[in-house]
Amino acid sequence: MIDEITIPTETEQLREQLLRAQRLSSVGTLASSVAHEFNNILTTLIMYAKLGMKPDGSDASKQQAFEKILKGSQRAAVIISSMLGFARNSSTQREMVELVPLLEEVLVLTDKDLSKHQIRIEKRYHSRPKAPIVRGQIEQILLNLLINARQSMPKGGRLTIDIRDNDKTNMAEIAICDTGVGIPPDQLRLIFEPFYTTKKPDEAGHGGSGLGLSVCRQIIEQHQGRIRVESIVGKGSKFTVKLPLDGPLETH
Repeated sequence: MIDEITIPTETEQLREQLLRAQRLSSVGTLASSVAHEFNNILTTLIMYAKLGMKPDGSDASKQQAFEKILKGSQRAAVIISSMLGFARNSSTQREMVELVPLLEEVLVLTDKDLSKHQIRIEKRYHSRPKAPIVRGQIEQILLNLLINARQSMPKGGRLTIDIRDNDKTNMAEIAICDTGVGIPPDQLRLIFEPFYTTKKPDEAGHGGSGLGLSVCRQIIEQHQGRIRVESIVGKGSKFTVKLPLDGPLETH
């Protein structure tokens, strides 16, 4: 008996390369903010290390210094772990994943970037649904949507994240809502098309590739899910990702 071997098609190989490229691009977008946060953490560690080494310091002050050093080191370890996990996670195996902790891991990467741009985060976890997903791919979607939301609020604003399970549709829902510039009606139907982008180049000449939302839609459809967008110019946009609460766990 000869075992069947599944050979990826050229289209599937190109799709995986595109996903990897976009994952690294997302990390690159956050690199400056993450580097700045690490600089702040190191400055704090050095300051408290010097405080703890003072020969005339009291036991209480030294204990406080050690606690601050430990807290700062743990924060740095969490950021590194999240960043490396996101960049390396190329598995296509589905697993049952709780979506709230998954989102929290992505927020670790975006926290400094959002606060730097004066964006407040409001989280509403109505339930803690689990879904059969490819972890790295859904992480990529969430990171992409958060970055897009931040870029739509150049003067700061509010980012609201809702997570719930819908018993009527048997789907988990993740809604990301911003108070940004919004999307004109004539562009709304085009935003999921490949290479279409509403982003203008910045001073360094970097603009949107137009691949982000197209990739998001492909991943969600592969999960038998849906993505919906609502937007009002001048008031903001809301992206809702819907994922089945049950389904196959085999590799696709």
